[in-house]
Amino acid sequence: MKQYLIVKGSKIKVAFTIFFSVAYLMVSAQIPYVTLSRPEDKSITISILSPKSGNYIIKYGTNPGNYNKQTPVLMGTSDQPLRHVLADLEPDTRYYYVVQYTYTNTTANLLTPEYTFHTQRSAGKSFTFTVEADEHLYDKKGVSSIYNITLANQLSDKPDFMFSLGDTFGDDHTPEETTSQDMKQLHLDYIPYLAKITHSVPFFFCLGNHEGENGYYLNQHDGSNIGVYGTNWRKYYFPNPVPNDFYTGNSHEEEYGIGLPENYYAFTWGNVQFIVLDVYRHCDINEKPKNWEWTLGKDQYDWLKNTLESSNSKFKIVMAHHTRGQGRGGINTAKAFEWGGYSGDSGTNYQFDTNRPGWGVPIHQLMVNNGVNLYLQGHDHVYAKEELDGIIYQTMPMPSDSTYNLGYIANGGAFDGVVLNGTGHLRFEVDEDCIKVDYVKAFLPQDTLAGLGKNGEIGHSYTIGACTSSTINEAKSTLNIFPNPADNIIHIRRSDLNTAPESVEIIDINAQILYSGLYPENATSHSIDVANFPAGMYIVKIKNKDTFSFHKLIIH
Repeated sequence: MKQYLIVKGSKIKVAFTIFFSVAYLMVSAQIPYVTLSRPEDKSITISILSPKSGNYIIKYGTNPGNYNKQTPVLMGTSDQPLRHVLADLEPDTRYYYVVQYTYTNTTANLLTPEYTFHTQRSAGKSFTFTVEADEHLYDKKGVSSIYNITLANQLSDKPDFMFSLGDTFGDDHTPEETTSQDMKQLHLDYIPYLAKITHSVPFFFCLGNHEGENGYYLNQHDGSNIGVYGTNWRKYYFPNPVPNDFYTGNSHEEEYGIGLPENYYAFTWGNVQFIVLDVYRHCDINEKPKNWEWTLGKDQYDWLKNTLESSNSKFKIVMAHHTRGQGRGGINTAKAFEWGGYSGDSGTNYQFDTNRPGWGVPIHQLMVNNGVNLYLQGHDHVYAKEELDGIIYQTMPMPSDSTYNLGYIANGGAFDGVVLNGTGHLRFEVDEDCIKVDYVKAFLPQDTLAGLGKNGEIGHSYTIGACTSSTINEAKSTLNIFPNPADNIIHIRRSDLNTAPESVEIIDINAQILYSGLYPENATSHSIDVANFPAGMYIVKIKNKDTFSFHKLIIH
């Protein structure tokens, strides 16, 4: 199994067996891994993976510990997912279930712990869902110990389902070297992690750029390529929705054993319409598309248009890994090319009709015209909440960054609005007329003891819709750094006299500390000379008595 470190654009191969495989071998001897997917109004898909062949019975009911229904005996083969659809369920109902399993050549009837799931909520009913993005456990960015904490935090939220917005399973760094077996292992490696919660939290997936399911790759070598390998192994281990009476999506079958690619889809749950896009599969001109080469493709665009225009949901949420597939930022990228219609980010040269004749309007305008409330994306590894033409553009932090600052330092300057460091996930609590959004931070135990933060704390909150006054609104900082951007002098002013900063550090994008000093005792403001600092983005780290806060600073 190969792993690659990306250092300043170069590729360094590291030859060792990655620890995810070790985790699989260590844990798999215990109980089968169970993953839920494709929840509907009257059905749900259950996938069971075990290192041993055996017989399985799923027992389920609507009361804890009381399973009045069960499946026939299901035959499972070692290391191959056993997939079964429970299809006799009631809408808007919570179910409890266990899996009884008897391994071949044994007589013991073993049981998993009790798990749970909920079928489609009726219109107006309350529910919770969670979103994460850019797990990156296949490279140096992602750390399993903090990712496990993020997963546990999501499980404690008791969501009806979760989304991952990509850069999860793939490795497109060496497309000519990566084999089908490599791609299989990359997907298999995640099961011990995700299965810690997906037994009770159905899993939805959105493709990222590193999954390798790019239209350019899919056209290579008559099917012997990372795009085909990635698609088939993703579908094998983590089924996504396919078009039926409940879901809509890509209905075009593909070659090389792929069939329906399960790459974009939509469904309604309660008062929310969910739409998940694929911004990679239909880009078939260039290995790394640019500008107008980025495209949803006409079929996906028409499907998106029809899906939005035919929806009467109170809330509409659209997701993709990134507006343009690559690049950095949210609303600044939403103004250009297929997403915004202009040739470049300046917003002065409208070329959509020339480059997409007969389509209609750019993607952003299509969302505006049809009342989309929220657009979610990953890719930039930082929490950023922005707004453009009434649509909130929300970028996700990493769930697995043990430094809490990788994306913030590298990409924070590409965003306006609320931009925060940290690691974790987003929790969405949906009521009849309101969506409450919480950035739930994850911290390692040693970092909590060091005063960096408390696991599960809320880094930022906001609401969408007609929310009651008791709902938490956006957090306000008690520190103001100005001018920002700066040229010569910055001033740090505190508005809360009960919170006294103790020290200040200014850190560059290479994590070098360029300034370190004490905050004057009892002072309401503190000035620092930055005239000799090179132009660029910096992090101002301020220590209070028990916590640290991080603030973005731009120097001209």
